[in-house]
Amino acid sequence: MARHLPAAVSVGVLALSAGLLTASPAQAATGAITGLAGKCLDVAGANSADGTPVQLYDCNGTNAQQWTVGSDGTIRALGKCLDVTGNSTADGAKVQLWSCTGGANQKWTVTAAHDIVNPQADKCLDVTDNNSANGTRTQIWSCSGGANQKWNAPASGGDGTPSAPMAVAPYLYNGWGSPPNPATITQATGVKWFTLAFVLSNGSCNPQWDGSRPLTGGVDQQTVNTVRANGGDVIPSFGGYSGNKLESSCSSPSELAAAYQKVIDAYGLKAIDIDIEADAYSSATVQQRTVDALKTVKANNPGLKVYITQGTGQSGPDTSLIDRAASSGLTVDAWAIMPFDFGGAGQNMGNLTTQAAEGLKNALKNAYHYSDDQAYRDMGISSMNGITDNNETVTVNDFRTILAYAQAHHLARLTFWSANRDRPCSGGPADSCSGVAQSDWDYTRVFAAYTG
Repeated sequence: MARHLPAAVSVGVLALSAGLLTASPAQAATGAITGLAGKCLDVAGANSADGTPVQLYDCNGTNAQQWTVGSDGTIRALGKCLDVTGNSTADGAKVQLWSCTGGANQKWTVTAAHDIVNPQADKCLDVTDNNSANGTRTQIWSCSGGANQKWNAPASGGDGTPSAPMAVAPYLYNGWGSPPNPATITQATGVKWFTLAFVLSNGSCNPQWDGSRPLTGGVDQQTVNTVRANGGDVIPSFGGYSGNKLESSCSSPSELAAAYQKVIDAYGLKAIDIDIEADAYSSATVQQRTVDALKTVKANNPGLKVYITQGTGQSGPDTSLIDRAASSGLTVDAWAIMPFDFGGAGQNMGNLTTQAAEGLKNALKNAYHYSDDQAYRDMGISSMNGITDNNETVTVNDFRTILAYAQAHHLARLTFWSANRDRPCSGGPADSCSGVAQSDWDYTRVFAAYTG
């Protein structure tokens, strides 16, 4: 699955930090709570009066959808608490906004399985009748594992599911293409995270940018500093289509893990990203070396999250790496696909992307015995903006299709190759433009709306 441009297919190791969430106080986290159909938990009419219904509604970024998950078990918006009406523990008891009392009907636990549980009732926050229409009331109901009981919430203490700002991280490459200033993109779109490509072997088991630039002190260091100064962070990408791969140059899993660790330590990273697109990764030996090295990195860096992204056909990816990881005991936080280079112009790339993603979902279910919901939440999409090297056209509207799919299923990663190309140009596509009619950063703006 070649891009022929340096690739942005990724295995990423991603660490969550409290700094990704708007935290107040240190043991609390504030942001949107998203649920069924990618919609938000919402205070009806932004009304802070006691008894105001809490409902499902299109995400709009207003204060009525900004919830603070506190270490005291409360979930608060507009200065008041998420409350079970009448202190009830019965199925169907409605959920409302109410002045905070410290009562058990205002205590909630956000679980690793994405349930929001009221311990007193031992019941889950539930969208009534599994109805995703705007204005549908929330209630408590016996926990069933259904999609109408699954939520992505800000994590108290900075632990838990990646927030949308982490998930959306366009690739940025300093090797060519008149690299854009990430501060310009952040100012225009609000996107603060970038996947910085590429870390390669310098001919031995030693990581350098493009195999030649020093890890620190150069242009790549400057990019990291700029991104962080604007409140974001980078996910360095190991690999790419060209060049020597550490995964091949390092002779053992322990050597490869040490090379990854050198980059993690150089920047105090929250994230690394490993490209597995090139032919080297079709080797069973290289695949196993990569899997085993990632297991070591996870063990040595508590809290790191692992993304694995690979090429795909229209019906889904080759499953050899997924099956190998599952059988080796490597669990990751997102398997992402690169849904393009299918061949041929004139195809609906938005629809083909979602079709391929469904194939990925089924592969994860088979390998890891996940439910549909678990599989979706363990997935990512790494698209390409504009005209691909196989002459397909991924339009801005296709990105909207991909966004809607990601919102509906709460995907863990939503990115694309590349920020360098998110600009118009005359003539065909190039490393610094998309090849389609657009304004600067149109593709980034679409994915910037992702709420997780």
